[in-house]
Amino acid sequence: MSQASGGFHQRLQRLEPRRQQAFMAVLCERLLPNYVLYAQTSGYGDPHGWRVILDLVWERLVVHDAKIDFERQAEKLAELEPPADDDSFGARRALEAVVALSALLDTLRGEAPEAVLEVSRTSKGGVRAFIELTEGEEDAGRLAALVRDHPLMADENDFQDAVLEAVEGSLDRDAVKLLRRLGRNGGVSNLGLSMD
Repeated sequence: MSQASGGFHQRLQRLEPRRQQAFMAVLCERLLPNYVLYAQTSGYGDPHGWRVILDLVWERLVVHDAKIDFERQAEKLAELEPPADDDSFGARRALEAVVALSALLDTLRGEAPEAVLEVSRTSKGGVRAFIELTEGEEDAGRLAALVRDHPLMADENDFQDAVLEAVEGSLDRDAVKLLRRLGRNGGVSNLGLSMD
């Protein structure tokens, strides 16, 4: 895989900002079910509000001169974070969705050269945490191998590879629509969780 060779991060960083934003938007789209499930089980959060903000990002990707106040969107997003004192697994995954979208908004508000790597790592970090939680392996070496070889991690790496390849190609209106569908991933998140 291109990720193992170390070329993946370089390719991500070489992308022009709009392509990086498209990459991040796809990953955010795929993180949404984690946020929704947390909101449904905890009663905290606002999936609709989160969705509206990401929809505005997609709009900007299609209509370059769309007048959108991303400063204001970032303020709204900050209000959608899980409560700081909720340290549950679900809250941490919901926070990842907020952090990823926040990093994406940072790029739309100005310079944020590391944002694309942050979003990539955030999505992978959630998968790693999920595997660690479900496998319950104490030995660090065995756990690292489990994470590396786990089907969910393989799926995450393959997914990010596919998204990177897609954003390196055409980014016309139809391509952006296809990217959005790719991110929706049939309603299944990076953790293999579904909203239904």
